Amino acid sequence: MVNFLESLWGNGYLSPGGPEEVARVIYGIELYGKTVLDIGCGSGGITVALARDHGAEKVVGIDVEATVCRTAKRRAESAGIGDQVEIRRVSPGPLDFPNESFDVVFSKDAIVHIADKESLAREVFRVLRPGGWFAASDWLTDRDAEPTPEMRRYLDLEGLDFGMASPARYRNALAAAGFVDVSLTNRNPWYRQVAREERAAFDGAGSSRYEAAIGAEGLAKMKQTWEAMIVVLDTGEHCPHHLRGRKP
Repeated sequence: MVNFLESLWGNGYLSPGGPEEVARVIYGIELYGKTVLDIGCGSGGITVALARDHGAEKVVGIDVEATVCRTAKRRAESAGIGDQVEIRRVSPGPLDFPNESFDVVFSKDAIVHIADKESLAREVFRVLRPGGWFAASDWLTDRDAEPTPEMRRYLDLEGLDFGMASPARYRNALAAAGFVDVSLTNRNPWYRQVAREERAAFDGAGSSRYEAAIGAEGLAKMKQTWEAMIVVLDTGEHCPHHLRGRKP
């Protein structure tokens, strides 16, 4: 699956948008000389980019999956920045860092797997230094109620333990944790178009690389999943967002 996602989104990227979307998430936040926590670092492409391309002095990437952590470590070493990038495999739960450890906490489409958004916000606030920023993107739903049958079908096809929450719940969680300058940006219009391009690619001239990664049966399921996802993107129930807040 990692090979499939990287063939779709680029080496080291396990969610849409590549380096350009990462740059949008952190736009206006100075990383040069800063210490950054990357929650859900995956196979390490973004973690490496935060140090190599955006100037962070130290980046700590954490993930719960041993396989992607090993890949991320190799990627940092191959990039020649193993001294700037630390990868840790962690267990779900509170962040295992002292108070005020980081200048920036970043996450790219990973905290969707954390159902308790309120505890997450409090933990991120705790490990940030005063003046530090939380900057993330995540996959949200437009409601904190039972999903529609269309959304349920999409989630079932994904087969993932998505803990999706609404923009209102995220905003309230960040504010209750103590964040100020909280902002949320709806990326649904952007991803509605991108998702269609991704689905078309599964039938395009380069489709053989996707089949090589997950097999014909796996690719057929991905086509179904993307088609179900496009339905709930079109209704707005699935609404990816950028999230941001500052610790006073």
